[in-house]
Amino acid sequence: MENLQTQSAATVATAKHTKTRYFILAMIFIVTSLNYGDRATLSMAASPMTQELGIDSVTMGYIFSAFAWAYVIGQIPGGWLLDKYGARKVYFASIFLWSFFTVLIGFSDIFGSTGAVISVLFLLRFLVGLSESPAFPGNSQIVAAWFPTKERGTAAAIFNSAQYFATVIFAPFMGWLVAQVHWQSIFWIMGGLGIVVSFIWLKVIYSPVNHPSLNPAEFDYIKQGGGLVNMGEDKQNSEKKKTSFADIKQLVSSRMLLGIFIAQYCINCLTYFFLTWFPVYLVKERHMTILQAGFAAVAPALCGFIGGILGGLVSDKLIKMNRSVTFARKLPIILGLFLSTSIVICNYVESHTAIIFFMSLAFFGKGFGSLGWAVMSDVAPKEMIGLSGGLFNTFGNTAGIVIPIVIGYIISSTGSFNNALVFVGIHAVIALLCYLLMVGKIERFQLKTTTN
Repeated sequence: MENLQTQSAATVATAKHTKTRYFILAMIFIVTSLNYGDRATLSMAASPMTQELGIDSVTMGYIFSAFAWAYVIGQIPGGWLLDKYGARKVYFASIFLWSFFTVLIGFSDIFGSTGAVISVLFLLRFLVGLSESPAFPGNSQIVAAWFPTKERGTAAAIFNSAQYFATVIFAPFMGWLVAQVHWQSIFWIMGGLGIVVSFIWLKVIYSPVNHPSLNPAEFDYIKQGGGLVNMGEDKQNSEKKKTSFADIKQLVSSRMLLGIFIAQYCINCLTYFFLTWFPVYLVKERHMTILQAGFAAVAPALCGFIGGILGGLVSDKLIKMNRSVTFARKLPIILGLFLSTSIVICNYVESHTAIIFFMSLAFFGKGFGSLGWAVMSDVAPKEMIGLSGGLFNTFGNTAGIVIPIVIGYIISSTGSFNNALVFVGIHAVIALLCYLLMVGKIERFQLKTTTN
């Protein structure tokens, strides 16, 4: 859209800019909510599914793990695809494929023998994880293109908070489907919804330079505010320099980026505790019924959602008050991570109300401090936003492999969740220290040119 870049400054200054970027953000939020809803399908269907198909709990644990392994493996290739082909096309393929494989899980019982069913379930769940791997790096690339720096924290917080929103919205719906229809219906309906959404995505998502309804004033507002205005989809990007292993080495050798990566791994420890062991903790350690545990999980999810939105708003407000990007991003992160250590207090209280209060406080803090994707939009080199986001998510989601296993060993060896909660709390402290002592100034990383 050449004319957008050649409008006179006077015309742009007097025109009222459109709000197209908010429709883009709404689409990202919807897709990310669906993303997390599809991740939860297997856990929601697991109980009746295992009984009907004759799958034991250990085997089901391995099937659960298939997603995390594939999701981590796919991060760097997914980021590379985003940089090469752009978020619009790659993200469409991602949504369509993870939804298609989700639908297929609903037909897994047709394979007859238990062994065949287990193999198919593992493979399909692996493919769901692999297909979802470009999603969050894609979110980061889109936000970096569409939002000026002073709005980027809120935008990233909104799409990141969709993980909590998905629990509140989809968990009751999927529970109703299991109870009133059949466990297979979860996969058919959620997967079918995703396939429909994937084609809506193509109608909604474009780069600012190519969007049909974006006016010159909003384009200028985004670009002058630090938005990159390009998602790698236009032809003129064909001359972009190719990514090399030397470039990747530069990213992981940067003290700033490495500190951000390690912190994200530690922050995700709390996320994966909630996704895996939290219901078990409530039932076995705190003697709640399964129904009570289901309702109890809503409060921390809601607090995480509220905290996530507030963290982004506070960060962007600080930037608008002319505070540095470093101060504006780090302050909510450090305060939020400090609050998240309150999870350890659960070891010293007895009432269910107190347990839910301190868990909710911890998740509010975790949400408030979850500005990692906003930080990545601020620091990723312009040539490698997708790949940088992939590396960031690789570190972060390695927690999905490590944390459930380690906590399982802790519980097995001690017979209690006490040390497990301390283990999670320590990771919050490590993440806090990363931002305090390791990350330093938050600024866009400049790749050094390499010669062949």
